[in-house]
Amino acid sequence: MINFTNLPTRKKGYGGANGSKLCIIYQNELYMLKLPNRANKNPNLSYTNSCTSEYLGCHIFNMLGVKAQETLLGEYDYHGVKRTVVACKDFTTPETVVVDFASVKNQIIDSASNGYGTDLEDILFTIRNQTSIDSKILEEHFWNMFVIDAFIGNWDRHNGNWGFLYNQQKDILEIAPIFDCGSSLFPQISDDLIKAVMTSKAEMEGRVYEKPTSAIYSEGRRINYYQLITSLDYKGCNEAIRRIVPRINLDEINKLIDSVEQLSQLKKEFLKKILQLRKEIILDTAFKYLKEVFQVRII
Repeated sequence: MINFTNLPTRKKGYGGANGSKLCIIYQNELYMLKLPNRANKNPNLSYTNSCTSEYLGCHIFNMLGVKAQETLLGEYDYHGVKRTVVACKDFTTPETVVVDFASVKNQIIDSASNGYGTDLEDILFTIRNQTSIDSKILEEHFWNMFVIDAFIGNWDRHNGNWGFLYNQQKDILEIAPIFDCGSSLFPQISDDLIKAVMTSKAEMEGRVYEKPTSAIYSEGRRINYYQLITSLDYKGCNEAIRRIVPRINLDEINKLIDSVEQLSQLKKEFLKKILQLRKEIILDTAFKYLKEVFQVRII
């Protein structure tokens, strides 16, 4: 296991609300070291598993062909207590900085809400009317991200934690790697709760059909991943299902989960089962509907 405790640091700071962050140098590269935050929603858990969620979530994005930040798991001595941490490779350069989608959305004068408003139609309006990135490529990226977030149960993909790299010298934007996956894969569920959930079909399926929901809204409510994806109402989402579902190899993902020594065996079994269910119930259902209802040829 990598111990990040005594590595050199830099003064560079990082924003975001999920846990403390340090800039460290590891193998001559800059990394953002994220420490776990307190589990405020679960009194039976002192700290969340957000660091392992960040690690797994980003690796799953990469496995499915959507570029995400490089992540490493390790430990850090925090006030005398060793904590599991995740090191996220800094993908900026001296010439480039991260610009979130909210900042681009603020440039669209006719947008119905400000940059951090997460109404789906307003997000799609912004994607189609901004001129910094090819709108077709950007919309494809958005729906790829949405579908994979649905698969890993990300409840906090808002306009501030995805976006672009801005080259300040060339005045060019490009799509940034996916980052900030710490709110996926049920980071606040404890082993005691897992034991209860895994013995109940209703509890397990409730964590597929009902929660977690997306941070994106439609008609004033957070989007239910199952309902939106299986509705087939959005062409871009349907196309993302066609792209992403054939790429999912649960055996490989299960190997990844098993490799994380920081997770209990019970948590590993829960994650493997819940990902299987989310694939079958949400993604495979939509994939099947696309073939049956629209009779499209799935490649």
